[in-house]
Amino acid sequence: MTEKHTTPDGLVIVDKPSGFTSHDVVAKMRGIARTRRVGHAGTLDPMATGVLVLGVEKATKLLGHLALTEKEYLGTIRLGQNTLTDDAEGEITSSTDASGIPREAVDTGVAKLTGAIMQVPSKVSAIKINGVRSYKRAREGEEFEIPARPVTVSSFAVYDVREAVAENGTPVLDLVVSVVCSSGTYIRALARDLGADLGVGGHLTALRRTRVGPYKLDSARTLDQLQQELTVMPVAEAAAAAFPRWDVDTRRAKLLLNGVRLDMPDAYAGKGAVAVYEPGGGFLALVEEHRGKAKSLAIFG
Repeated sequence: MTEKHTTPDGLVIVDKPSGFTSHDVVAKMRGIARTRRVGHAGTLDPMATGVLVLGVEKATKLLGHLALTEKEYLGTIRLGQNTLTDDAEGEITSSTDASGIPREAVDTGVAKLTGAIMQVPSKVSAIKINGVRSYKRAREGEEFEIPARPVTVSSFAVYDVREAVAENGTPVLDLVVSVVCSSGTYIRALARDLGADLGVGGHLTALRRTRVGPYKLDSARTLDQLQQELTVMPVAEAAAAAFPRWDVDTRRAKLLLNGVRLDMPDAYAGKGAVAVYEPGGGFLALVEEHRGKAKSLAIFG
């Protein structure tokens, strides 16, 4: 009799290679983990590399809540050229000599794009406009506007400014930057907007995501490494790293699993999703406080 293969519930932190879509990585992981139940907590552009959080089996129920967490990136912004996609994947639409821009002007432009800002996402993005993906409208040559959305850029730092010459001979400046931002922030839109503010255009030439919420690059594995050894962060550990923890006694654990809305301590009010654990350390549920009671978001027990 053949042994039944069981895939553990949990998160897989992937170091995504360049050239892969997030969906490509999910498809690959379905093969590695031998299950259809795989999803991702927020996409990463094909050009970009770095942390992509995947959920396997029951952990897929965590993903929508993890997608809302803060992200951290390292990237390179090229000043002096605009592209159709605001990154190096798209064709160049304009070129302007950027060699005369002083560092002070760069820092002033970066400061304007730090904090709580309104950002217009890139037109070649997965955002839906009246039910149709923005990139589809853009590729069909349609004229349309995407409304600006509030995002938070809590840190935008320039580590290095390098003079370079683009392939078409235009003198450009390459900025090595790090960004810490809220979910839904487009780093290529920051590149575009910085270039526009400085009057020379700008786009993103490289991007590496180094953190999604509490999950960092040092715990990520390449697809090749995962093919050799599937490393799954148990769902209980993954939830404890990402959400406030609430330990309940056996009686309340049973009530919760039976659909009873427990009274929640005031300490969890306004905290968003909270991970609930039973006495043995088992992960029971994600809940959120609603009028003093625990409203279930997902049950795991």
